[in-house]
This record gives sequence, structure tokens and C-alpha cells, in this order.
Amino acid sequence: MKKIITFILLCVFCISTNAQIPENYPANYASAPRFKALIYYSENVEEAHQQFAHQAVDFFKKLNYGDGFYLDITKDFSNYTYDQLKDYDVLIMLNDSPHSAQSRAAFEQYMENGGCWMGFHAAAYNDKDTGWPWFVKFLGGGVFWCNNWPPQSVLLETDTQLHDVTKNLPREFVSASSEWYQWNPSPRLNPDVEVLVSLSQKNYPLGIKDVVNFGDFPIVWTNKNYRMIYLNMGHGDENFIDGTQNLLLVNAFRWVVSQSKNGNPFFK
Repeated sequence: MKKIITFILLCVFCISTNAQIPENYPANYASAPRFKALIYYSENVEEAHQQFAHQAVDFFKKLNYGDGFYLDITKDFSNYTYDQLKDYDVLIMLNDSPHSAQSRAAFEQYMENGGCWMGFHAAAYNDKDTGWPWFVKFLGGGVFWCNNWPPQSVLLETDTQLHDVTKNLPREFVSASSEWYQWNPSPRLNPDVEVLVSLSQKNYPLGIKDVVNFGDFPIVWTNKNYRMIYLNMGHGDENFIDGTQNLLLVNAFRWVVSQSKNGNPFFK
């Protein structure tokens, strides 16, 4: 009888011990910063775009708590050469894009050779005076068409929940306040573009001073010919007050970094 009791206790001990040891450890801790990012923004823009950039810098700094990645920040993109840019796994443009022929050429070479880009709001602004056909192609073919005014929150719709950027987002959610750009032609018409989030048609008419009444209105998209993602939010000082939108921004950042030509740094 004692042997039977001893055997049962031993089995219980083994089961209890094994139950506390998972087969695979769930966390993947980094032994060093995982990748290198460069943030660019300008102070020579309207105040609301400066406000967004200042808060966005703080947002990305918080994502880097614990030195999860190398983070460089510049207000002057004009002196960066391709040889300097190629050391970065991702470029984050908050409120402006390159202006000089030299800096545009360096950015083009960076992207055409597998670079990664995350752009917000005015970083994609282009019109008949921009004079940069490559940039229009890079963005999916759309040129700035119109916008609502004043800035406001809107109802957004996720176009797909099969993408890593949107897989944990609700089908519909209310954004933080921003000014919203509409593009012509819509990037959605480009077969190489995947639209991930759109402004809901339920918002029309949109605006009080400047009113948008109709039209396709992509908000977040990627041109599949490049490692890039564009997010239309980025105007004013209220863009980081909403949990769902912050989740979207983190998802987008993590996804575009994972597309690095050097491999996915989150699985090294």
C-alpha cells in the first residue's frame, strides 16, 4: 500500500512540476537594440504640423524605452546621403518630405534599394508645384485634392483585418482629431496599393468651413512595390489621445520595420 501511495505522489509531483514549465518561453528578449530608425521633421511648417511632430517624437521615444532600437532625430534632411541613409532600417517622416534635388535623389535611392518608410499627413503632401514625379508614383499616384476644415474626429473603417496593421482593430472606430486629405486619383485605383483604413462614407458632409461632400477617402495604405506605409493623421496636438489610434500607429511601425531588407528584427 505504501508503494502505491508513493507512486501516486511521485506522479502528482511530476505532473505538477511539468505543468509549470512551458514548452517554449513566450517572450523574446533583445540582447541589443533590434534596429535603427531615423525621424525627420521640420520646424518650417505650420504650427499644427509642428505640434504633431513634437508629440510624435515623444511617442516614438516612449516606444524606445529600454533601448529597444536605435533612434536618431533630425530637423535637417538636406545633408543626408544615400550612404548614410542605408544604415537605417526605417525612415519616419512626420510633417515634411525632402525638397532639394540632392536629398530627393538620396531618398529615392534608399527606397529603390529596399529601404523602409513611415510617413504621416503632410509628409506626403504634393500638388502641381511639387515637381517630383517619382514621389507621386511612390505614394501610389495620388495628388492632394482637397481637405476638410476645421480638424475633427471622424469615423474610420478598416478595409481588411487580414493585414498585420489592422488585424486587432475594430471594423469601425472614431479617430483622434485631424485634418483629412483626399487624393486624386484615389490611391485605391492603383492595383499595387493596398488600402488598410478608410474614412467612412457616413461622415459626409465632412467639415464646417471647408466641406467635403463625397469621394473615396483612403487614410492608411501601402504601395506594395516598396517597404512603406502612409498614415493621413498628423495635424494638431490631439493625435495621441486615443487608444485605438495609438494601437494602429504601433502596428504600422512594427509592421514596416518587420519588412526590412535585413530581415525581421523581432524574430532574431
